[in-house]
Amino acid sequence: MSKIIIISNRLPVTVKRNSQGLEYYKSIGGLATGLKSYHQQADSIWVGWPGIANEEMNDREKKIIQKELRKDYQCLPVFLFSEEIDQYYNGFCNKTIWPLFHYFTSKTQYEIETWEAYKQVNEKFFKAVEAVIESNDIIWVHDYHLMLLPKMIKEKFPDTQIGYFLHIPFPSFEIYRLLIWREEILRGLLGADLIGFHTYDYVRHFLNSLHRLLGLEYNMNRISCEDRYIQVDAFPMGIDYEFFSKPRNNDSFPEEVKCIIENKNNMRMILSIDRLDYTKGIKERLKAFGRFLTQNPEYREKVRLNLIVAPSRVEVDYYDKLRREIKEVVSGLNGKFGTFSWMPVWFFFRSFSQESLIALYRDSDVLLVTPLRDGMNLVCKEYIASRTDYEGMVVISETAGAASELGEAVVVNANDYDAIARGLKMALDMPREEKIARNKIMHRRIKHYNVDFWADDFLNALKRTVMNSTQTIAQKSMKKDSKLIERAYQKATKRIFFLDYDGTLVGFTPLPEQAKPDEELKGLLQKLVDDPKNTVVIISGRERYSLEEWFGDLKLHIVASHGLWIRHPGQEWTMTMSLDNNWKESIRHILQMYTDRIPGSIIEEKDYSLAWHYRQCDPVTVSLKLTEVKETLLSMIQAATLGLQEGNKVLEIKDNRVNKGFGASAFLRDQNYDFIFAAGDDHTDEDLFSALPPDALTVKIGLGKTNARYFLKSWQSMRFILQRFADLSSFSDIY
Repeated sequence: MSKIIIISNRLPVTVKRNSQGLEYYKSIGGLATGLKSYHQQADSIWVGWPGIANEEMNDREKKIIQKELRKDYQCLPVFLFSEEIDQYYNGFCNKTIWPLFHYFTSKTQYEIETWEAYKQVNEKFFKAVEAVIESNDIIWVHDYHLMLLPKMIKEKFPDTQIGYFLHIPFPSFEIYRLLIWREEILRGLLGADLIGFHTYDYVRHFLNSLHRLLGLEYNMNRISCEDRYIQVDAFPMGIDYEFFSKPRNNDSFPEEVKCIIENKNNMRMILSIDRLDYTKGIKERLKAFGRFLTQNPEYREKVRLNLIVAPSRVEVDYYDKLRREIKEVVSGLNGKFGTFSWMPVWFFFRSFSQESLIALYRDSDVLLVTPLRDGMNLVCKEYIASRTDYEGMVVISETAGAASELGEAVVVNANDYDAIARGLKMALDMPREEKIARNKIMHRRIKHYNVDFWADDFLNALKRTVMNSTQTIAQKSMKKDSKLIERAYQKATKRIFFLDYDGTLVGFTPLPEQAKPDEELKGLLQKLVDDPKNTVVIISGRERYSLEEWFGDLKLHIVASHGLWIRHPGQEWTMTMSLDNNWKESIRHILQMYTDRIPGSIIEEKDYSLAWHYRQCDPVTVSLKLTEVKETLLSMIQAATLGLQEGNKVLEIKDNRVNKGFGASAFLRDQNYDFIFAAGDDHTDEDLFSALPPDALTVKIGLGKTNARYFLKSWQSMRFILQRFADLSSFSDIY
């Protein structure tokens, strides 16, 4: 039975050293609460850093920690040295990814040392989890600290079910493209079967980045990547609604908050809770509160802002500077508006217990949540759940992830002080009946989509994604028939191979000078040709001169221009059909017009066809223009024998009567091959697959609708198969 492995930067248990030795403290809150039921299942394991540096323990203590965490907490620790923590966590995670993903490009640092540390720590996590992974395990990787990990796991354990969830925003393409290691991060994430975000905006940004940077296409948020389908979706994280909404006696609340509540003096209370971070917009919020007091003098001495800022990264200079700046703004507001009996802002630079926060939630008329950018923000959901009287109101910035779920709250622009001031007044002045009506809607929503629902929804979606992908792929997997195929090859006395070139034997490039075959490929083809039982045919859309230059020294057959030209070993080229070029000038004019309008596109002229390549173009521009290009070309050729053939990032105009199936038929006529193998990667190869006998072994490179019997994930996989055939040739006499 498969088990669940949860992987995050920190464990839900923190190990600390005190005068008595080592102590273990359980974490509370979002992730630990949401995954509690799954983590408590038999054999479940949570992998992460235990919170204590490697050099602070001796070997005996590390073994004790490993044993205790595994036995009592079902946790597997990843031990990190202080330098690794500094370079990976404080460095790359919080000086590169955190500011960039929150749109603070001016604060983003790019240092090769921290990137190397990030890679090394991700590898360290992989080595730790590698020892406990078994086939079909469900693995859920969390957050921006471990974005390279899914690929590492999938490459070593392809049968695992891998989910990944990002708990911070994923930025727009224009921001993400600034990251130096942008493609490595994307490829790391693509190791997952399901990739989750808090909002559909983040989903859209991620898919757009994949499309623009890696050229990957998607449909209904599903990506086709080599031999797998990957689903991307939004899963807004919830809270433990029952915990925050359950009845509580005011006398049971901690003493630390009773003083705050008892000293309200009939004032309206505004609550703000954040940890110290520049993304939270704390200074801007304070200035907006000052604008509110200026514009609404009737509220002076009748309202108070309780500003709670939890200490965070105070050892970092910028965060310490931010703390001082917040304190200065608070002092300025209290000095400007305060009186002997009234201080408008009470500033608490400290952490409060969960019970204390609930007490403050229930005593506050308004929760002011205006981050400049936030992945979700669960505080606003906690506040709503705690207000079982439905009379509180949230003022939230539109750049907080939760704003997309809480449309009944007062939504404002975090950079517009006047908008925040108006939002505060609206929340304070809102009629009781309207507040109750709005809150009841939000209560129902967050009660239903609580943290348990979030976890269940994600893991169920992961299972569906893997099941659907596996069922689709299994139908055409070569792996299940590999022994039969090898046996058929060895038994055969007369074999023929039809091999497409671009995307099948080599990677893609539209330029002939960049597509020359490497020595490894030529050596592999030579081995196949050397077997007298084999007939090897390179069948390509490329023009004949390039193919002859590349393969003319090998004793193989070449079919060029999708079947128009054929060259047998040692012979001259022959045309399979008589054609003319009278149509070219008018079509070239149209292609040139679009080439001028779409930078990166090029025209390739062949003997009797024209090809328009757009692989190097901006994908978004192409997606907007491609339909127009095709419709224009089709309108030009509809009365002729010409056809428009669509390949991989290329449109080709040629005679409809010529295709790869037509070219292959010349080899099969009056021949009796007992092993026919064909491989290709795009639409142009479908004619070849359809023209071959039903028992032919046809292979498509990559996923997608096809007439082929099998698929392979890449041209590298195709080379591996051909190498296997070449190796088997030397042992064919055993049958």
